[in-house]
Amino acid sequence: MLELLDAPLAPLTTFRLGGPAARLVTATTDAEVIEAVREADAAGAPLLVVGGGSNLVIGDKGFAGTALRIATRGFELRGTTLELAAGEVWTDAVARVVDAGLAGIECLAGIPGSAGATPIQNVGAYGQEVASTVTEVVAYDRRAGETVTLTNAECAFSYRHSRFKAEPERYVVLRVRFELEDAGGLSAPVKYAETARALGVEVGERVGLAAARETVLKLRAGKGMVLDAEDHDTWSAGSFFTNPILTDAEFAAFHARVGERLGVGTEPPAYPAGEGRTKTSAAWLIDKAGFTKGYGTGPARLSTKHTLALTNRGTATTEDLLTLAREIVTGVEAAFGVTLVNEPVMVGVSL
Repeated sequence: MLELLDAPLAPLTTFRLGGPAARLVTATTDAEVIEAVREADAAGAPLLVVGGGSNLVIGDKGFAGTALRIATRGFELRGTTLELAAGEVWTDAVARVVDAGLAGIECLAGIPGSAGATPIQNVGAYGQEVASTVTEVVAYDRRAGETVTLTNAECAFSYRHSRFKAEPERYVVLRVRFELEDAGGLSAPVKYAETARALGVEVGERVGLAAARETVLKLRAGKGMVLDAEDHDTWSAGSFFTNPILTDAEFAAFHARVGERLGVGTEPPAYPAGEGRTKTSAAWLIDKAGFTKGYGTGPARLSTKHTLALTNRGTATTEDLLTLAREIVTGVEAAFGVTLVNEPVMVGVSL
């Protein structure tokens, strides 16, 4: 276990933003992770768990506690059952699963970060989310002081949410187990219309696993959603806001505002999200509120490739980023009466 004091955190995040941690511990085994957590808890010290850093916005003042970087490794595939250590690089794991001929996570290719973060956020993209394949999550329960195994149901997955996100101070994910599908080298049925169009198939059809993964990677790269140190459009946390889910009454009011602003007959994106609820598009809201690709004049701007990504153009501070985020939230709310919610975890700051 490696320990550093007054350690920079910005290089550990995809935003490349934020001040230092009073103490940074890097753990390479589950036992080291548990030891570091217990030590911090016993001392009453604040604890920040860092994986791939792709979903963190850290304040410019940094973190006055222990930052625990989980760098554990472990990829075990037995038949169609996969177990990943929390520190495994997610994109690498997806590639290995596809190479093994198994379906279920191929459309989650290119998502930055670590495997341990995927159940916390219930990571999803292009018609797939990990909730559909995760069977168990092994975690350290800080409240009970022991390692526990939670079933899929106990994880309480919902859209970009889980039990782990609801109780962020309680669980530290150690391992994630998945049940995949052997479909003879074919993908899971393609669910996302954009992916289907790019592949030249109908929604619901299966395609070759490699073709599905490569197509998603191309789609993501075109939106600046595949990490590239030379491309400032990827100095981001990917989607900065979640897609709003509205009640029937809220959607009706929103629909009326759309008609007033954009003209009667204009139909906003609408997707079923459970009984009495409709999901709409945060990217559409941002664009139609006047925040187009590349918006901004300072060191923090919208991506030139996708309106849902806020980016560091190289010299930004966290406060620069938050100023832009607040402007967008205020503008969307004024235009459409919908309040956007940030997807990344805020550390020492808030919108």
